[in-house]
Amino acid sequence: MPLTMARTGVRSFICKINGKDEVRRFLGNLGFVEGENVTVISEMGGNMIVNVKDARIAISKSMANRIMIEQQAS
Repeated sequence: MPLTMARTGVRSFICKINGKDEVRRFLGNLGFVEGENVTVISEMGGNMIVNVKDARIAISKSMANRIMIEQQAS
């Protein structure tokens, strides 16, 4: 499922990044790579704040829709 559907505070891992090469490269430079853990901190104003690789990053929902995740079992 896309990152935009993740619940706040639930740790997930990235299973795929969709989009053109330059978009995937941009997200990879921010730390969004396959197999990495990601947690949604908050959502506001059409943007999301997420925690990835011990850094908080704000991304738009359009970018977050390109990041496919699987939520980890509790």
